[in-house]
Amino acid sequence: MPNIKSAIKRVKISRARTLRNAAAKSALRTAIKKFEAALANNDKENAQVLLRQATRSLDKAVTKGIIHKNKAARKKSRLMRKFNQLNASA
Repeated sequence: MPNIKSAIKRVKISRARTLRNAAAKSALRTAIKKFEAALANNDKENAQVLLRQATRSLDKAVTKGIIHKNKAARKKSRLMRKFNQLNASA
């Protein structure tokens, strides 16, 4: 544990940010899993809504600095590809 006042403050701030980032990452993963569950059930209408929400969550995560923009782009691309394959198969 640090002794210097500013270092103590930095530890507190970093703990708070770590918790906030963990919660945001968890919410992001949940949004993606909900979309993939809708895909597994062949629920096109619900999947389309959840895809929009997952994409929005990815964009927000990039804005907040939780994930890298290229990772978000890759995830969005893969989610779109899965959604398009569902539509093509019908």
